[in-house]
Amino acid sequence: MDYILSEKTKELVNTLTGLKEVKEGLAFLEADHQKAIEEQLELVVIKAPTFYEKERAEHYGKKLKGLGLENVHIDNHCNVIGLKKGKGDGPAIIIEGHLDTVFPHEVEISPVIKDGKIYAPGIADDTRGLAAVLSVIRAFNATNIPHLGDIYFVGTASEEGMGGLVGMKGFFENHKGKIAASISIDGAGADRIVCNATGIKTMEFNFHGIGGHAFGAFSKVANPLHACARAVAKIANLEVPKEPKTTYAGSDAGIHAITETAGFKINFRSNGIEELKKLEAAIFRCVEEACKEESVFWGQDTITSDFKYLVDVPAGVQDKNLPILEAAYACMQHIGVAPSFMLDGCTNANVPIGLGIPAVCIGRGSNEGGVHTTHEWFEIAGAYKSPQEAFLITLALSGVKGKTKSVLE
Repeated sequence: MDYILSEKTKELVNTLTGLKEVKEGLAFLEADHQKAIEEQLELVVIKAPTFYEKERAEHYGKKLKGLGLENVHIDNHCNVIGLKKGKGDGPAIIIEGHLDTVFPHEVEISPVIKDGKIYAPGIADDTRGLAAVLSVIRAFNATNIPHLGDIYFVGTASEEGMGGLVGMKGFFENHKGKIAASISIDGAGADRIVCNATGIKTMEFNFHGIGGHAFGAFSKVANPLHACARAVAKIANLEVPKEPKTTYAGSDAGIHAITETAGFKINFRSNGIEELKKLEAAIFRCVEEACKEESVFWGQDTITSDFKYLVDVPAGVQDKNLPILEAAYACMQHIGVAPSFMLDGCTNANVPIGLGIPAVCIGRGSNEGGVHTTHEWFEIAGAYKSPQEAFLITLALSGVKGKTKSVLE
């Protein structure tokens, strides 16, 4: 079945895209393409491993100040934030790309342009997102469109891996009750609309006992590593649903004689909120049973366990006819893109979706490949479509003074 837009959204987006200033903004963004590519090349060589983004944040902050944003600052989570005040009482919006990459400092970054592509670690994910945000700001400055709501332009920290979206979480903690909608730029292409949030948890379980010599203490003490192995084996037999997609993977068991402590890490994910909760409860049961079984088997001492969360990213589902998603779809269609919904994915949009705040994640505008490898590449042609989409969606959410209301109303 074809996706059907509400008449309200169609009318609003038609009115919006018919405005002279909006047409000028879209033309500006296409003309700004080369400038955005140059900034992408400038930013990518500033190394920004997760948790070590400060240098890139400071550089990005100078960019935001240079574009005239207000209250530019780096917050307590290393997010760099700039504000463009609205002209009325429209909803406040955040539009963001993330600062960090997956590459450690020792990885050399020397961009190479070949056959219309830029090759460099991090050139796409998410350096391009940052460059796209800057291009959007320039379009607002060039057109002076009187948007109603405040717009926060943000380079977020610690999105990748063990960062667990900490920067985005911190932004929303610091702006409780202020933000009405969120736009993230992350991922390949110009046609993707990430509308749901795949929940992710990474946990570390540790098992504790007396320990002892592998030979001399045998049968005299319970073995924490054996308890660990029992738990992993039990988890390995857990059945999870195919829909909503739910997964788990254990790793990192340690060995040293009859060790006093052994442990493993487990990453588990689901597109369903309830399924993620059920799997988490099942994992805890496996660990508890393993401790009891190992203790009873030897009858000498008691194995105990503890745990900690390393990553905790919320799951969430949005109705595909939510106004923000309809607006994103219509805006993409206007610039000649055939949109498609991605019903799963873990992006910074997880955070607002988990909080019940309308959110969307759109792609970086062009083809890309080798993401998260040192062979990462980004295709130059057509990349301006992403900032065009972000520009239109932001205006649809914010509203234009005297011309359109917010699609959120």
